[in-house]
Amino acid sequence: MYTLCGLLVGLLVGFTGVGGGSLMTPLLVLAFGFNPATAVGTDLLHAAISKACGTVVHGRNATVDWRIVARLATGSIPATIATILLLRYLDLGGHGSGRLIAVMLGMALIATATSLLFRGRILDAFARSAERLSATQVHHLTIALGLLLGVLVSLTSVGAGALGMVALLSLYPKASSARLVGTDIAHAVPLTLVAGLGHWYLGSVDWTLLVSLLLGSLPGIVIGSQLTGYVPDRILRPILGTALVAVGARLIV
Repeated sequence: MYTLCGLLVGLLVGFTGVGGGSLMTPLLVLAFGFNPATAVGTDLLHAAISKACGTVVHGRNATVDWRIVARLATGSIPATIATILLLRYLDLGGHGSGRLIAVMLGMALIATATSLLFRGRILDAFARSAERLSATQVHHLTIALGLLLGVLVSLTSVGAGALGMVALLSLYPKASSARLVGTDIAHAVPLTLVAGLGHWYLGSVDWTLLVSLLLGSLPGIVIGSQLTGYVPDRILRPILGTALVAVGARLIV
C-alpha cells in the first residue's frame, strides 16, 4: 500500500509539478495514521532523494540558476537548523508538537491550494511591484523567501514546490519558467536533506516506509511527466486545489 501510495503521488507530481509533500504527507497522516512528525520527517528525505534525480536532469539541461539557489539556501539552511532545534526543545514526540505540525501542515496545504487556483491573479498582482524592485532588494527578498521556506518545509515538508515557484516567478519575472522550475528543484535538495537529517536526529524517520514510497514514486514521476500532455491542466489543477483545501481544513480542525 505504501508503494502504491508513492506511485499515485509520483504520477500527480509528474502531471502537475506540485511538490510531493503537499500530497504525500497528508496521505500518511490521514489515510495511514502516522504521527505528523514521522510523516514529515520521512517525506523530507523522500523529497531529497527524488528531487536530486530531477536536479541532475535540470543541471544537464542548464536550467538551474545557481546564483538564485545560493541566495535561497543562505536563508533556508540556517532557518531549517533553527526550526529543528526548536522542535527538539518542544519535544517532537509529544502531543503538543504533533498538533503544532498538523495545524501548520493544514495551513500550508491551504496556501498551496490558493497558489494553484489563483496563480495567474497572484502573479498579476505582484507584477508591477516586482518591476520597481532594485537588484539589491530582489537579492534580500530571495534570502527572506529562503528563510520562510526553511521554517515551513521543516515543519510541514510543504512549501518548496507550488509556493516557492509563485514567489520566484514574482521576484524574477524575466526569467524563463523552465529555469525557475529547475532552480526551485535544485534548492529543494539541500533544504529537504538538511531538514530530513534533522528529523532523523530527532527520531522521526521511518526507513522502511521511506524505501517503500521511493519504489513507487520514482517510476510514478517519470510516467506522470511523460503523460502530462494527455491531462488538461485547467481540469486537474482545480480538482487538486480543491482537494488540498479540504484536506488542509481537516488537519486544522
